Amino acid sequence: MGLVLNLIVQTIVWYGVMGAIIFGAAGTTNYVGGWLYLGEMIAISVVFGAYAVRVDPGLLKERLKPPLQKDQPLADKLILVPVLLLVFAGMGFMAADAARWRWSVMPPSVQCAGCGLLLAAFLFIGWTMRTNSFAAPVVKLQKDRGQTVITTGPYAIVRHPMYSGALFYFAATSLVLGSWWGLAIIPILTLLLGIRIGIEEKTLRVGLAGYEPYMRHVRWRLFPFIW
Repeated sequence: MGLVLNLIVQTIVWYGVMGAIIFGAAGTTNYVGGWLYLGEMIAISVVFGAYAVRVDPGLLKERLKPPLQKDQPLADKLILVPVLLLVFAGMGFMAADAARWRWSVMPPSVQCAGCGLLLAAFLFIGWTMRTNSFAAPVVKLQKDRGQTVITTGPYAIVRHPMYSGALFYFAATSLVLGSWWGLAIIPILTLLLGIRIGIEEKTLRVGLAGYEPYMRHVRWRLFPFIW
């Protein structure tokens, strides 16, 4: 019951903050893209949360922990802060672009396509978490949970599928909110995630048996045949 209550509280707080950022930046609540985005995100979160409670409460417990933790390398803390700031600031920028400044004019059909991409991104992220019960939001070794190297599912394609899904999620966010300029943030986010990948792989190579052979077997980090 404690896990479910924690999930409910964090969901309410998370989307309360997200809504305040989006509509505060937009300068109005008469913003279709903002409501469309929040509505889809809340629906997805409810479904994913209910599924995780039943299927993998251990992973859900990990993902509900704060973004800065005791066992987390200092380097990961230092890179995670700008990543989170970029995500929240980027969301505000997208809303301001589309609804306050009106720099971007996006057809409703593209925003609807963004909704489809958002769902696809979360289905991919869900596949990743279903495959890897150790997909914590921070870099750390989960020896207490018997962490092992995962080589199946999306991990047979790229070494960091969660980050791949996150980039598509951010692109979808920009489209649903109606901001073409928001897409310009993705290269910056990719660079920050690339730095974090280096931190994560250094930690896993040293502390997780079998990770180095896995790196040799799966060459690509984020996107097949690219990087």
